[in-house]
Amino acid sequence: MSKKKRAGLRDAIADRRGATDVEAAREWVDERGIEELECLIPDQAGVARGKIMPAQKFFQSPTMNLPSSIFHQTISGGYADEDEPGGGDPTDADVVLEPDWSTLSTVPWANDPTAQIIHDAYHRDGRPVEVSPRSLLKRVIDLYGHKGWSPIIAPEIEFYLVKPNTDPDYPLEPPIGRSGRPETGRQSYSISAVNEFDELFEDIYSFSEAQGLEIDTLIHEEGAAQMEINLRHGAPLELADQVFLFKRTIREAALKHKMYATFMAKPIANQPGSAMHIHQSVRNAKTGDNIFSDPNGKPTSEFFAFLAGTQKYLPAVMCVLAPYVNSYRRLTRQSSAPINVQWGYDNRTTGIRVPPSGAEARRVENRVPSSDANPYLAIAASLACGYLGMVEGLTPTEPIDGSAHGLDYDLPRGLLEAVSAFENCEPLQDVFGRTFTATYGAIKRAEFETFMRVISPWEREYLLLNV
Repeated sequence: MSKKKRAGLRDAIADRRGATDVEAAREWVDERGIEELECLIPDQAGVARGKIMPAQKFFQSPTMNLPSSIFHQTISGGYADEDEPGGGDPTDADVVLEPDWSTLSTVPWANDPTAQIIHDAYHRDGRPVEVSPRSLLKRVIDLYGHKGWSPIIAPEIEFYLVKPNTDPDYPLEPPIGRSGRPETGRQSYSISAVNEFDELFEDIYSFSEAQGLEIDTLIHEEGAAQMEINLRHGAPLELADQVFLFKRTIREAALKHKMYATFMAKPIANQPGSAMHIHQSVRNAKTGDNIFSDPNGKPTSEFFAFLAGTQKYLPAVMCVLAPYVNSYRRLTRQSSAPINVQWGYDNRTTGIRVPPSGAEARRVENRVPSSDANPYLAIAASLACGYLGMVEGLTPTEPIDGSAHGLDYDLPRGLLEAVSAFENCEPLQDVFGRTFTATYGAIKRAEFETFMRVISPWEREYLLLNV
């Protein structure tokens, strides 16, 4: 993408994305000749659920219903056990979906003029649905607001490009680039390796611009055909919406070029995993000042308490930040991913990094989340840890100067261990709500049982003739 096109992207956002109310949305749709509307809501996995309908029918009744079971569905298409606490409403009653007009945007890869809009879920009495990921993030943001704080975040999303693979028994492989050869060695920050897929990235930029989504930077990561896209900092809900739409955009662009884009945490053996790093700061809601820095530019007690809360509670939110069995394959001592809750200044071996910056941009980077995490839940969980640290007035450990990879594990090593830690953490139950905690735990246990029914190649390789 040219510099001129990138410079124009920021100016295009206001025009290309969002409306203030139903009448503004109707005018926006009419101006663009939109024929269909995709009514989206993210489920627990971050999958887009919803309905597609003719635009004119949508405006006849913008509020719609869906079964409550959409928030109890596992990644494999099953459901949590109804007999387990949090297993769902046995009647599968409807929830009410209401559009967030500010999220209205085009669907640039659609064959016919199509728009999309993200919805919120409510009970019939007007209460937000407790198990809706978007509702949960709003709940955490409100906790900050009650203290006079306004959180700011910036996500970084890693993903792999791979050859199309229709047989799950076969390992994934890097795709063929314009040179006619797949990548073999690691190509960290290589410009030429990114240029191998120039046409794909032109489409990603074009699709993003059409939706009013702004990419800050694009780089090649460590793995073969592993990329990272960084988004500009902003309000948590807006950035979660952007990650939700970006994942969809990148997958669609890759399919257009006969590739898959995958956000699996560890898609290829002997290659690095994919993360979703989350940069976080907190501003005074009235003045806009970064509360992590004092008037002299020094770090504040709130900054250190945020760090300490992240250290204390990260292990208890791991099932949200690393939501699948595969996620824990990334978090090993032999990889570049963190394995503990140590922190350090500009130290990429720690789970919590403080990047170099001026006082106004002082922030905390959570390097633990994997790219397979639901962005709404991951951002909510990460902010919840820092919030609890500030309200509890916690003090962090001393920063790590050298490598933290050789230090002890602080994080759960597997999904069931992580779910147990989540469900048994009382302060987090108060933040997330007991209904959400029980529901999320039930879904993760159901997913684990599905995984246990699969026999892996490792088992056939080492157990078949040896035991």
